[in-house]
Amino acid sequence: MSTLTPQSGSSSQANLVPDLPRVLGASHATAIVVGTIIGSGIFLVPTEMMLAVGSSGMVYTAWIVGGLLSLFGAMTYAELGAMMPYAGGEYVYLRGAYGDRTGFLYMWTWFAVAKPASIASVTSGLARTLGIFAVFHWLDTQAIGGPLPVMWSQLFAIAVTWLVTGLNCLGIKKAGDFQVVFTVLKGVLILVIAGFCFGSSVGAWGNFATSLPHATGGLDGFMIALIATLWAYDGWNDLAMVAGEVKRPGRNLPIALVGGLFVVGALFMATNAAIQYILPAAQIAASPRPAVAALSVVAGPAGAALVAAGMALSIFVTLNGTIMSGARIPFAAARDKLFFPQFARISPRFQSPTYSLVVQALISTALLLVLGKFQKLFELAVFAEWLFYMLTATTVFIYRRKRPEMARPYKVWGYPVLPAVFVLCSAAVLVSSYIGNLRGSLIGTGLILLGLPLYEWIRRRYQPTALAAD
Repeated sequence: MSTLTPQSGSSSQANLVPDLPRVLGASHATAIVVGTIIGSGIFLVPTEMMLAVGSSGMVYTAWIVGGLLSLFGAMTYAELGAMMPYAGGEYVYLRGAYGDRTGFLYMWTWFAVAKPASIASVTSGLARTLGIFAVFHWLDTQAIGGPLPVMWSQLFAIAVTWLVTGLNCLGIKKAGDFQVVFTVLKGVLILVIAGFCFGSSVGAWGNFATSLPHATGGLDGFMIALIATLWAYDGWNDLAMVAGEVKRPGRNLPIALVGGLFVVGALFMATNAAIQYILPAAQIAASPRPAVAALSVVAGPAGAALVAAGMALSIFVTLNGTIMSGARIPFAAARDKLFFPQFARISPRFQSPTYSLVVQALISTALLLVLGKFQKLFELAVFAEWLFYMLTATTVFIYRRKRPEMARPYKVWGYPVLPAVFVLCSAAVLVSSYIGNLRGSLIGTGLILLGLPLYEWIRRRYQPTALAAD
């Protein structure tokens, strides 16, 4: 039996389980890419980057390298997504190339660890950002005492998780429309913030020539800055997970993935330039929120409030894209009988994978109650993400070699060099993050491996749908 042609969303399964409707256009798809990527990262990472490399020139080098690597990954995913435009994205590509076990472990990792941890970290980050405003200071107080105290910020994060989950249960068209409107608003806010900075008389082009003498520097410093930029660019892969609901995927998926990365790169560079125009290197390195610090210089408390509002909006739109995409992975596996059949249910009224969305929200709620801390939640997601980015990118070589006859509406430019560069750099980032956060990476590895006994049990109980023969 071949392990190459996935049947998800295109085989006889369609007679057993309804398809999710293709209702997302190019604007929706691009908004998912742009809106999911731009969260709080651009407002926060300039500090870490300056501490790592110590000069404006090296900061921009890291932004450019990180943007190019993300673009190489997006171009690779664009070929895979246009070729296999089904719900589940990476799960479909990995299962078709490496078989059921690898596809299941990817699904299990995203379902049990990476996506719920990402959702929990995004919502807790939103609560932390809103805490800047005096009206939200109550979020930092305790709501429930006892041996397992709960903060109001945790309860707020849980409420936001269920609010956005509810929106997605109403159907992906409504969630997609929300994503378009608020992504545009987010972009406008970022440009307004940059405009305030460049229009201010307190700014100086000489700030770009300042440096930080005691920065980490060297290769170690550059890797720290690069990982920070890759975190800021993270989320471009989420579109692949909802590919089964994109109209004209052979055209719209590549446009959204590649075009979306260019839009994000332009906004990131503009924001970073605006911050450096107002603040010298030493002040950027000393500020936990450099964008807030820059607007405080320009417009006082009102400027700081504008940036905080922009950060909160960015995080909220990112959350919508994250919840939307995450629920499609267990849905796709359940269609293939590689997961519990309840996850393949589609709401007859709203045409959404409601069961998958609700369980995803339940796991995120549990993580928010048990862990609560933003850093712990984020650490759970990082290791697993880069492991599977690397593995997924390798599948383009397998499909090119063993299935040259498959229709490819889009082919990654620069093949095989650009996909190979992405794979090698992903491996370097993976090793660096593993060494830098050994405890979190070991926990992540253990949670992935916990999926193996569950896979064996499900395989025996449900007998997964066979992949199509060559």
